[in-house]
Amino acid sequence: MSRRFDVTQSDIRDLVLDECARVSETGNLLVIPTDTVYGIAADAFSASAVSALLAAKGRGRDMPPPVLVPRAETVFGLVDGVNETMLALTARFWPGPLTIIANAQPSLDWDLGDTHGTVAVRMPDDEYALALLGRTGPLAVSSANISGQPAATSADEAMEMLGDDVDIYVDGGARTSGSSSTIIDLTGDVPRIVREGPVTVAELRETVPDILDLDG
Repeated sequence: MSRRFDVTQSDIRDLVLDECARVSETGNLLVIPTDTVYGIAADAFSASAVSALLAAKGRGRDMPPPVLVPRAETVFGLVDGVNETMLALTARFWPGPLTIIANAQPSLDWDLGDTHGTVAVRMPDDEYALALLGRTGPLAVSSANISGQPAATSADEAMEMLGDDVDIYVDGGARTSGSSSTIIDLTGDVPRIVREGPVTVAELRETVPDILDLDG
């Protein structure tokens, strides 16, 4: 049976986050608050946990989850060939609602799905998510919803959709933005916007003037 904890209660917060880290290490799933929407999370280096995450959402391997990181420097361990563009973007927009697709380190022992050698990474601007990531390291995190349904903006909405497929629901209060992150792709010759979100095209072009928008 699923468990639910209110992480806004400061007197139990560390205990909750420690238990979440333990559960993640055993390959079970969490639902956590982020700065955008609620996410369903799994140990990024557990193939079985990532597979369970995709199954809970009703997704196949062709839709691999992004990876959330506790600090910007983590990209050096996950991304092959971190360049000036990526460093400029992370310096400007992280922590925050910008997901960056880049080439993954080929030596990594993980299986996120059919990534074709890439990884989508983000550092969320949420104290609870960052506190958890500091304990667990990188987590595979996708929006907490059944595929095709709106992303959950509360623990209640996530529980209604995902039920007992998730071990622990971390309640951090309502997420007011209700908007998933902006996604850009740095794997090609020219940076390209894959999904528009809270970080606007105009803001991105202040840092990466040649970035292509969705119609580009």
